[in-house]
Amino acid sequence: MMQAPILTPTLDEETARAEVYGLLAALYYAAPSVGLHENLKVAVTEAPAPGALLETSWAELVAAAREQDLADIGREYDVLFGGVGKPEVYLFGSHYLSGFLNEKPLAALRTDIAALGLARDEAMPETEDHVAYLCEVMRYLIAGDDVAIANLTRQREFFARHVQPWLPLMCEAVMQHPKARFYRALAAFTQAFVSVEAQGFDMLA
Repeated sequence: MMQAPILTPTLDEETARAEVYGLLAALYYAAPSVGLHENLKVAVTEAPAPGALLETSWAELVAAAREQDLADIGREYDVLFGGVGKPEVYLFGSHYLSGFLNEKPLAALRTDIAALGLARDEAMPETEDHVAYLCEVMRYLIAGDDVAIANLTRQREFFARHVQPWLPLMCEAVMQHPKARFYRALAAFTQAFVSVEAQGFDMLA
């Protein structure tokens, strides 16, 4: 069960980053489970140090979880991302990068994922450019045991090619949707987190 201790002072930076990506993967893949919703509602909202970049957006996400019950969040997820045919908001990178699904960006992503020794779970119906899948790849590149794959260089390359170019656009689409409440808060937190990640990787260049 994915926990939600993102701003807990006892977590080191890399563990915290991996947990954020895991949390984002869970929340974008489906509406939160009972356990995840409960964890969010009781999550710490004060950062270890004053002025932390993610503190405000994280506190707003926790507040949204406390204000909305599980059924409401589930309905919101279905309205925004579900339904038959065209969803209100796409969660797939190819849509934002090319305007279409299953296009060249997906093919390039599959090549890079294969080079990492990873493969999509056949039980997963969505294509690899779903935001949840990409967050899981980033989590693996941070927390994986194989240092030849799970290292900062691979993280920076994958983030720059497959996350940074489109994820902020998806967040904007969610935040601008009139029916988004919980997911507006999640998108704002995601956007802030992606910005922090980009700044961190820029410092490594």
